[in-house]
Amino acid sequence: MLIYMSNATQEGASMSQHSVSVAGVVVREDGRVLVIRRADNGAWEAPGGVLELDERPEDGARREVLEETGIKVDAVRLTGVYKNMARGVVALVFLCRPVGGQERTSDESTAVRWFDRGEVEAHMVEAYAVRVLDALDSQTPPVRAHDGRRVLGGLASP
Repeated sequence: MLIYMSNATQEGASMSQHSVSVAGVVVREDGRVLVIRRADNGAWEAPGGVLELDERPEDGARREVLEETGIKVDAVRLTGVYKNMARGVVALVFLCRPVGGQERTSDESTAVRWFDRGEVEAHMVEAYAVRVLDALDSQTPPVRAHDGRRVLGGLASP
Protein backbone atom coordinates (compact mmCIF):
# COMPACT_ATOMS: atom_id res chain seq x y z
CA MET A 1 0.00 0.00 0.00
CA LEU A 2 1.31 3.44 -0.93
CA ILE A 3 0.70 6.06 1.74
CA TYR A 4 1.44 9.76 1.55
CA MET A 5 0.97 12.63 3.98
CA SER A 6 -0.55 15.82 2.64
CA ASN A 7 1.11 19.13 3.51
CA ALA A 8 0.33 19.94 7.12
CA THR A 9 -1.40 23.17 7.94
CA GLN A 10 -1.63 25.02 11.25
CA GLU A 11 -5.31 24.03 11.46
CA GLY A 12 -4.31 20.36 11.31
CA ALA A 13 -3.87 17.90 8.51
CA SER A 14 -5.25 14.48 7.93
CA MET A 15 -3.33 11.58 6.54
CA SER A 16 -4.59 10.38 3.17
CA GLN A 17 -4.12 6.80 2.14
CA HIS A 18 -4.12 5.41 -1.36
CA SER A 19 -3.93 1.80 -2.38
CA VAL A 20 -2.19 0.93 -5.66
CA SER A 21 -3.65 -1.87 -7.71
CA VAL A 22 -2.77 -3.40 -11.06
CA ALA A 23 -4.88 -5.12 -13.69
CA GLY A 24 -4.20 -6.99 -16.90
CA VAL A 25 -6.32 -6.60 -20.01
CA VAL A 26 -5.41 -9.89 -21.68
CA VAL A 27 -6.21 -9.94 -25.39
CA ARG A 28 -6.10 -13.09 -27.54
CA GLU A 29 -5.19 -13.06 -31.24
CA ASP A 30 -8.91 -13.14 -32.11
CA GLY A 31 -9.46 -9.92 -30.12
CA ARG A 32 -11.37 -11.49 -27.24
CA VAL A 33 -10.52 -10.22 -23.73
CA LEU A 34 -10.03 -12.28 -20.57
CA VAL A 35 -12.44 -11.31 -17.76
CA ILE A 36 -13.41 -12.72 -14.40
CA ARG A 37 -16.60 -12.63 -12.39
CA ARG A 38 -15.40 -11.47 -8.97
CA ALA A 39 -16.24 -13.71 -6.05
CA ASP A 40 -16.83 -10.80 -3.66
CA ASN A 41 -19.38 -8.80 -5.66
CA GLY A 42 -20.28 -10.80 -8.79
CA ALA A 43 -19.04 -8.06 -11.13
CA TRP A 44 -17.23 -8.79 -14.40
CA GLU A 45 -13.79 -7.17 -14.51
CA ALA A 46 -10.33 -7.58 -15.93
CA PRO A 47 -8.24 -9.62 -13.49
CA GLY A 48 -6.20 -7.58 -11.02
CA GLY A 49 -5.51 -6.68 -7.44
CA VAL A 50 -3.24 -4.94 -4.96
CA LEU A 51 0.36 -4.30 -5.97
CA GLU A 52 2.83 -5.77 -3.49
CA LEU A 53 5.41 -3.41 -1.91
CA ASP A 54 8.40 -5.23 -3.42
CA GLU A 55 6.84 -5.69 -6.87
CA ARG A 56 7.21 -3.86 -10.16
CA PRO A 57 3.79 -2.90 -11.58
CA GLU A 58 4.04 -5.13 -14.67
CA ASP A 59 5.12 -8.07 -12.49
CA GLY A 60 2.10 -7.47 -10.26
CA ALA A 61 -0.24 -7.50 -13.27
CA ARG A 62 1.25 -10.82 -14.46
CA ARG A 63 0.92 -12.31 -10.96
CA GLU A 64 -2.68 -11.19 -10.47
CA VAL A 65 -3.80 -12.52 -13.87
CA LEU A 66 -2.18 -15.90 -13.17
CA GLU A 67 -3.60 -16.13 -9.62
CA GLU A 68 -7.15 -15.27 -10.66
CA THR A 69 -7.40 -17.04 -14.03
CA GLY A 70 -4.62 -19.62 -14.46
CA ILE A 71 -3.42 -17.79 -17.59
CA LYS A 72 0.26 -16.81 -17.91
CA VAL A 73 0.80 -13.47 -19.66
CA ASP A 74 3.38 -11.02 -20.89
CA ALA A 75 2.69 -7.39 -20.00
CA VAL A 76 3.03 -5.40 -23.25
CA ARG A 77 2.46 -1.80 -22.14
CA LEU A 78 0.70 0.48 -19.68
CA THR A 79 -2.70 1.43 -21.10
CA GLY A 80 -4.14 3.68 -18.40
CA VAL A 81 -4.14 5.03 -14.87
CA TYR A 82 -7.47 5.08 -13.03
CA LYS A 83 -8.50 6.36 -9.62
CA ASN A 84 -11.55 5.26 -7.69
CA MET A 85 -12.31 8.54 -5.93
CA ALA A 86 -14.68 6.88 -3.46
CA ARG A 87 -12.16 4.29 -2.25
CA GLY A 88 -8.79 5.95 -2.88
CA VAL A 89 -7.57 3.15 -5.15
CA VAL A 90 -5.19 4.01 -7.98
CA ALA A 91 -5.09 1.30 -10.66
CA LEU A 92 -2.36 0.80 -13.24
CA VAL A 93 -3.73 -1.19 -16.17
CA PHE A 94 -1.57 -3.13 -18.63
CA LEU A 95 -2.30 -4.63 -22.03
CA CYS A 96 -1.22 -8.28 -21.83
CA ARG A 97 -0.85 -11.19 -24.23
CA PRO A 98 -1.50 -14.80 -23.15
CA VAL A 99 1.56 -17.06 -23.29
CA GLY A 100 0.34 -20.22 -21.57
CA GLY A 101 -1.62 -21.74 -18.75
CA GLN A 102 -5.13 -23.11 -18.51
CA GLU A 103 -8.26 -21.16 -17.58
CA ARG A 104 -9.50 -21.82 -14.05
CA THR A 105 -11.31 -20.01 -11.28
CA SER A 106 -9.79 -19.09 -7.92
CA ASP A 107 -10.84 -17.89 -4.48
CA GLU A 108 -11.26 -14.45 -6.06
CA SER A 109 -13.09 -15.46 -9.27
CA THR A 110 -16.23 -17.53 -9.79
CA ALA A 111 -15.99 -17.53 -13.60
CA VAL A 112 -13.33 -16.92 -16.25
CA ARG A 113 -14.47 -15.98 -19.76
CA TRP A 114 -13.21 -14.43 -22.99
CA PHE A 115 -15.50 -11.49 -23.91
CA ASP A 116 -15.77 -9.70 -27.21
CA ARG A 117 -16.10 -5.91 -27.24
CA GLY A 118 -19.91 -6.03 -27.21
CA GLU A 119 -19.94 -8.31 -24.16
CA VAL A 120 -17.52 -5.97 -22.36
CA GLU A 121 -19.87 -3.04 -23.01
CA ALA A 122 -22.99 -5.04 -22.08
CA HIS A 123 -21.83 -6.88 -18.94
CA MET A 124 -19.23 -4.71 -17.25
CA VAL A 125 -19.80 -1.63 -15.07
CA GLU A 126 -18.65 1.49 -16.95
CA ALA A 127 -15.76 2.25 -14.56
CA TYR A 128 -14.20 -1.15 -15.35
CA ALA A 129 -15.33 -1.54 -18.98
CA VAL A 130 -13.51 1.69 -19.84
CA ARG A 131 -10.23 0.11 -18.72
CA VAL A 132 -10.68 -2.68 -21.27
CA LEU A 133 -11.87 -0.33 -24.02
CA ASP A 134 -8.95 2.05 -23.40
CA ALA A 135 -6.52 -0.88 -23.65
CA LEU A 136 -8.07 -1.93 -26.96
CA ASP A 137 -8.26 1.58 -28.45
CA SER A 138 -5.62 3.90 -27.03
CA GLN A 139 -1.94 4.29 -27.80
CA THR A 140 -1.54 7.03 -25.18
CA PRO A 141 -2.45 5.93 -21.65
CA PRO A 142 -5.36 7.98 -20.33
CA VAL A 143 -5.67 9.06 -16.71
CA ARG A 144 -9.27 8.80 -15.47
CA ALA A 145 -11.24 9.07 -12.24
CA HIS A 146 -14.45 7.25 -11.28
CA ASP A 147 -16.78 6.83 -8.34
CA GLY A 148 -16.76 3.02 -8.36
CA ARG A 149 -19.41 2.75 -11.08
CA ARG A 150 -19.34 5.79 -13.37
CA VAL A 151 -16.42 7.53 -15.04
CA LEU A 152 -16.20 11.12 -13.81
CA GLY A 153 -15.97 13.59 -16.67
CA GLY A 154 -17.30 11.23 -19.35
CA LEU A 155 -15.62 8.71 -21.59
CA ALA A 156 -13.68 11.02 -23.89
CA SER A 157 -9.90 10.59 -23.63
CA PRO A 158 -8.15 13.53 -22.01
